[in-house]
Amino acid sequence: MKIGIIGAGNMGTGMGKFWAKNGHQLMFSYSRNPEKLKAAAASVSSETLTGTPAEAVQFADVVVLSVAWAVVEDALQQAGSLDGKILFSCVNALLPDMSGLAVGTTTSAAEEIAKLAPNARLVESMPLFAEVLLSPSTQFNGQTPTVFYCGDDAEAKAIVADLLRETEVEPIDAGPLRNARYVEPAGMLLVQLAYAQQMGQVAMKLLQR
Repeated sequence: MKIGIIGAGNMGTGMGKFWAKNGHQLMFSYSRNPEKLKAAAASVSSETLTGTPAEAVQFADVVVLSVAWAVVEDALQQAGSLDGKILFSCVNALLPDMSGLAVGTTTSAAEEIAKLAPNARLVESMPLFAEVLLSPSTQFNGQTPTVFYCGDDAEAKAIVADLLRETEVEPIDAGPLRNARYVEPAGMLLVQLAYAQQMGQVAMKLLQR
């Protein structure tokens, strides 16, 4: 597939490396620094393209939104129309100092993004931390971590699940998009454990019986 990534940070490049390795075509976009954008693309593969958010949307079968919560509105404005596009958001509404969530429990970052891109086929997931994606292995003591995703479009969810699976995780369908209200705080818990509690690289594992 063609994947347009809005956001040139470690999360986008971390997932992008897996996707490029599996033969997908990538285009990175949205950075104040054009050289940083080119460096991010080059770090993924020599064939990875760069462009504006609008160009990434036009290029892509799947658009990945991987920016800080504070710039979501600006990024989407630059992206233009997302009508009919699969939009895979991995944005959590973290406060700038990562001390908590800017929204949660009665709404979610995903639901607010859906208001800004009402005709996009939105799926949300909180992938592994970028540090894990960029490390030699995503395994935790031989176990494959669980990553939850949610959305209201079954076909879009299946496609995003496959992309998540390519990052060597176990994707679990967490239900409709409104369940992002629970997925996002779970992601915030991992942030607190990893950084505030200084536990290092952490992830979730769903156990069933």
